[in-house]
Amino acid sequence: ESGFVIVNHGGEWERRVGKESGEGEKMAQSIEEWYKEMPIVTRTYLTLAFLTTVLCSLDVISPFTVYFNLKLITQKLQVWRLFSNFFFFGNLGLDFLFHMFFLSRYCRMLEEGSFRSRTADFVYMLLFGGVLLLLCASFAQIQFLGQSLTFMMVYVWARRNQHVNMSFLGLFHFTAPYLPWVLAIFSVVLGSSPVVDVVGMIAGHLYYFLEDVYPAMRGRRLLKTPGLLKVMFDTQHTHID
Repeated sequence: ESGFVIVNHGGEWERRVGKESGEGEKMAQSIEEWYKEMPIVTRTYLTLAFLTTVLCSLDVISPFTVYFNLKLITQKLQVWRLFSNFFFFGNLGLDFLFHMFFLSRYCRMLEEGSFRSRTADFVYMLLFGGVLLLLCASFAQIQFLGQSLTFMMVYVWARRNQHVNMSFLGLFHFTAPYLPWVLAIFSVVLGSSPVVDVVGMIAGHLYYFLEDVYPAMRGRRLLKTPGLLKVMFDTQHTHID
């Protein structure tokens, strides 16, 4: 019976509340609360990435229907591949959990940090990075770009939090700008190709330069969020000059 454990003590039976069951219910509630507390963009991307990867692993859908293929996009008009390839993160396993953790963590930290109340700007950053990554994938023969987009977000967060001290598995300490490189090395240890990580860092560096460095140098911004995105995502915010 749910919530109870039957224990035999010398032929005498007792019913008592199972601690394991109670702890399991609390964990389920905490996971649900953690999920609901995510900002909208992070929650949407994490959900699509998790569902796509799980459904591919269960053979409900095939990875061959979601991977990036420029020929199929242009000649067969399979335009969904421009987006679907960002949602597949490989086989279920340690590498998948590793990327889901960092996707949820650093996507959320960006959205709640430097992009707080600027959802349109955050979506524009992801679109800007996505276009850059698709261009790179056309030459580098990369079929799935979710990992690259994750590394782009990690890179941008790390550059904007340069003085944050970090530790990797408690083994050694470093400051935030080194985080993408540490994760890339760890990803290689897990068997992933370093190309997809480096491509993501290149996209992140280009966005960081155009959005943060260049305006400080020249006094003007090159990246401006389209008005349509602001109407779609920022209408709920009241801007006070």
